[in-house]
Order: sequence, then C-alpha cells, then structure tokens
Amino acid sequence: MEQRISLITLGVHDLARERAFYEALGWADAQQPDDEVCFFQAGGMAFGLWTRLGGHGAPGIEIAHNVRTPDEVAALLADAEAVGGSIVRPAEVAEWGGTSGAFADPEGYVWEVAHNPGWTIAADGSIAI
Repeated sequence: MEQRISLITLGVHDLARERAFYEALGWADAQQPDDEVCFFQAGGMAFGLWTRLGGHGAPGIEIAHNVRTPDEVAALLADAEAVGGSIVRPAEVAEWGGTSGAFADPEGYVWEVAHNPGWTIAADGSIAI
C-alpha cells in the first residue's frame, strides 16, 4: 500500500445543506454525480460528502485509498487482512462503474480501497477528479 490518502468522505444526512456549507467556506467546483454524493478536489486528494456512508460500514467517516487497476483492490484487501485488518466489504464491481471494497484496521477505522476509472492517479499518488 502506498503511503497516501486519496479521499476522505463524511457521512451526511442532508447533502444539499452540507455542500452549501462547504461552498460558503470557499470550496468550489464540486462534482455531484447523483443526489447522494459530491466530491471536492482538495489538493492532491478529494473530500467527499455522502448520504449512504453509514450503510457501507463506516459510522460517519471513511478514508479511501484509490488504486490504479481493478485487480489491485482485492490484492490490497488481502494484504490488509494478512497483517491484522478485517474485511468490511469484499472487492466487487460498484454501481458507479469502478471496483471497490473495504477493510478495517485493528481499531475499527474503515479504509475503502477503490479503482475509479474516471479518476486519474499521478505517479506521486495524487488524484484528479
């Protein structure tokens, strides 16, 4: 696993209210593919707001590590499990067209591992949405 974070997502109840709050603070150019999630570019990573986060294993925050190929998702989940993590969601094709799964560290913090074909990962690990 490369030492980097691709995305931090907050679970929210009211996406419109939260998006408006961050935009009022000066965040701009949100990408909102549907009524459940939006993403802001945040330097070399992304910041997300998602109404369905709690249904995917995280109580309100999820860290993500994006990988360059779909096959890397299952491989990284296996690596995490081998060193004491637990699989929260196995690797599978996601409804949004990528591949996603998640593991929890020994304290229960959830990391999504994802390949998003619409996002670019640079050589230094930074992402562009």
